[in-house]
Amino acid sequence: MRYGKMAEAKFLRRVNRFTAFVELNGQEEMVHVKNTGRCKELLMEGARVFLEEADKEGRKTKYSLIAIYKGDMLVNMDSQAPNQMAAEALAEGKIEEIGEVDFLKREVKFGNSRFDIYYQKGEQKGFIEVKGVTLEEDGIAMFPDAPTERGTKHLRELIQAKEEGYEVAVLFVIQMKGVKEFHPNEERDGKFTEALRDAAAAGVKILAYDCGVKEGKAWIEEKVPVHLR
Repeated sequence: MRYGKMAEAKFLRRVNRFTAFVELNGQEEMVHVKNTGRCKELLMEGARVFLEEADKEGRKTKYSLIAIYKGDMLVNMDSQAPNQMAAEALAEGKIEEIGEVDFLKREVKFGNSRFDIYYQKGEQKGFIEVKGVTLEEDGIAMFPDAPTERGTKHLRELIQAKEEGYEVAVLFVIQMKGVKEFHPNEERDGKFTEALRDAAAAGVKILAYDCGVKEGKAWIEEKVPVHLR
């Protein structure tokens, strides 16, 4: 996926889940943060950030924070990006475990959930739930960075869909390059971790892919090993 007009700035401080201040062209500027997660290990004072200039009039903020450097690693932290990247990669046949599809649609309801991607290939119908990952420690990517009841509910619904004959998967889109493997974050959310293990045991595919990230674009790139225990 590609972004519009970009600008580089220096991160100053986060105000709340949605807004932060950066230093842009020598001036303090309030920006929209496109990720409501904690992201404390990313949003450090002085970090280099990349902003997308908004193309809508009447917005409270002129820019949205899209990506940030964590040391030498550029991390895309746009929480809307993983779904788009996943749809693009799936359409191009880049998700090896799914393969070529004939049809895909985003945001499709099943039971009491709305899954991110529905697809068809031949007679097979399937669902994919996409989770963006921005938390990394010592080369290990982890999800979630905060408890997620909604995420746990999605996993239980995926198990139900599998029982009803759908091909189902959880795709963890690691929004950076350079990680060695993916683990569920049991310390932050034991219930989600348990549900993920249950889903794997029920036949739900647990997939993780890293991303190529540049200041104005991001794309799904390579498969990353998943370790559930």
